[in-house]
Amino acid sequence: MADQLLRACTLDIPERTSPVTLGCYINGTRLATSDGPAWKDLFVEEFLRPPVQRPVLIPAVAEPLIVWVISGDMTVEARDPGGAWEASRVTAGDFFLAHAPGPYELRWRAEGVEPFKVMHLYLSVPLFERVAREVTGSDERLALREVAGGRDATLSHLLRLVHDELAAPLDADPLFVEGLAQSLAAHLARRYGRADPSRQAATLPGAKLRRVVALMEAGIDRPFDLRQLAEAVGMSAFHFSRLFKQSTGLSPSHFFIRLRVAEARRLLQETDASIIDVALSVGYSSHSHFSQIFRRETGLAPSAYRSA
Repeated sequence: MADQLLRACTLDIPERTSPVTLGCYINGTRLATSDGPAWKDLFVEEFLRPPVQRPVLIPAVAEPLIVWVISGDMTVEARDPGGAWEASRVTAGDFFLAHAPGPYELRWRAEGVEPFKVMHLYLSVPLFERVAREVTGSDERLALREVAGGRDATLSHLLRLVHDELAAPLDADPLFVEGLAQSLAAHLARRYGRADPSRQAATLPGAKLRRVVALMEAGIDRPFDLRQLAEAVGMSAFHFSRLFKQSTGLSPSHFFIRLRVAEARRLLQETDASIIDVALSVGYSSHSHFSQIFRRETGLAPSAYRSA
């Protein structure tokens, strides 16, 4: 699923996106991704990053994000768009905590020879809010303060356990992972929480988003059915559409089109199938309609894309 999501990324960087698509906006190689029922409240990915990254705009995500440095010695700089760069020298065990309401710019450079490996961990919003209420004894919504290049022995211990569970040869244990997720949420709320009643946290939970995307992929050659997708996650079509767009930056129907176009691009590059056969494979019976959609999303006609 992850590769499909990467190919479905927007050409223009949106202000907000979801954890499952954020990775395509940053250069690097994905080494591991959490998958399966044990990870319903955590979404975890590990990446090998290049030694140098030129300035890149990173969309915001609703979920609290921890970036933990597994190895490497880097200078990482971040800023609000158009603002002043703030530099952090980081090495293995350091972490970043992001809960930004908007996009930010990022760049880095290696200061040593060790590979730059990081783990991205996202906590589901419902879990964090539930645990935060229990920790604070209040219904007041908590935001998390930003941390750049921090060190936290308790947090590192929990993240190491998550890392080991992700790397284990057997399926992750649901009870153990859920315990880690709750411990992480409680630690973040206690140590890094701050009152922010204005923060909007209405997004589609990660497990439901991944289920919907999997259904879209499985039916990529069939008509788009908003009601069926909404029913699959127990929501009304209106509520589902609103949360999906809040999570991904795209409406469900546009996201589905992006998945279709991503698959069409793959078929045009990797197979000798005719353009009409490619169109049929991704659910378009009209050559002209397919060409119109493909050109709108990529800037090229299918034939021009194949020969480029």
